[in-house]
Amino acid sequence: MHDWVFLFPGQGSQYVGMGQEFYESYSEVRELFSQASEILQMDIMKLCFEGPEEVLVLTENVQPAITVVNLACYAVMQLHEIYPAAAAGHSLGEYSALYAAGVLELKDVLELVRLRGAYMHEASQEEPGAMAAIMELDPDRLDDICQLCGVEVANINCPEQIIITGPVDPIERAVAMSENAGAKKCMKLNVSGPWHSRCMQTAREKFEPFVRACTFRKPQIRVINNVDALPLESAARAADKLVDQVCSPVLWQQSMERLIGDGHHHFVEVGPKKVLRGLMRRIDRSAKVLNVEDAASLTSFLQANQ
Repeated sequence: MHDWVFLFPGQGSQYVGMGQEFYESYSEVRELFSQASEILQMDIMKLCFEGPEEVLVLTENVQPAITVVNLACYAVMQLHEIYPAAAAGHSLGEYSALYAAGVLELKDVLELVRLRGAYMHEASQEEPGAMAAIMELDPDRLDDICQLCGVEVANINCPEQIIITGPVDPIERAVAMSENAGAKKCMKLNVSGPWHSRCMQTAREKFEPFVRACTFRKPQIRVINNVDALPLESAARAADKLVDQVCSPVLWQQSMERLIGDGHHHFVEVGPKKVLRGLMRRIDRSAKVLNVEDAASLTSFLQANQ
């Protein structure tokens, strides 16, 4: 038995059919989906299991959908008596991590991610933008390019991958300059807005009162925040971190390095796909990292945990 850090994925990890195996196998998961549909006033089962994909991927739909699937996978881990020693979530996934740490209740988590998705979508309509992955370019050089082009860093995912965000034309210029500066690869992302940028300021302003109206509790386990890669020390600071996260970069690499530096070496991605598992392998190959999203991955995890 190991002390596992639970990592919760965010937007981009969705797929039609996510969570369905656990829904069919566990009455507790069926109850969770039923509760979530009632809280959200959405047919989460249909959205997750049937899509269609073009409906699932809409920001206002995908944020609650992924969160429910994350929490379903978390519930299955609890049913097998696997509990996190610490937690972190990538962007949207941070809400699942706060739930796992006992900081937020289910109703508040789901209502917040529904509003977050809706306000981010509105902001992206008001200020359209783009995002791009820049591979293997010196971070200082990329910072210079971002300043010259008027774009921002959205995610520091691992040593080889930084995501930039901002208005469409400046992102195009930043991509071209990064290629000329020697980036191994630059790739525009299939996203509907410039997430984690100043373009989301109106979303931040609309979202903030709802965050501050929630009840936050002291974390029961160590949870690392995206905005500063530091552990959440108190309930009082949780709202600040979530509000700031809307426009601030996700310091994922630094968050994982913080956990490893604190002595954690076993990680499990709890939710759809294996994005965070892949990033961890690029951050520290000595860390053991698995994932749990369906019956096969659960079996592999349970065997590894013996």
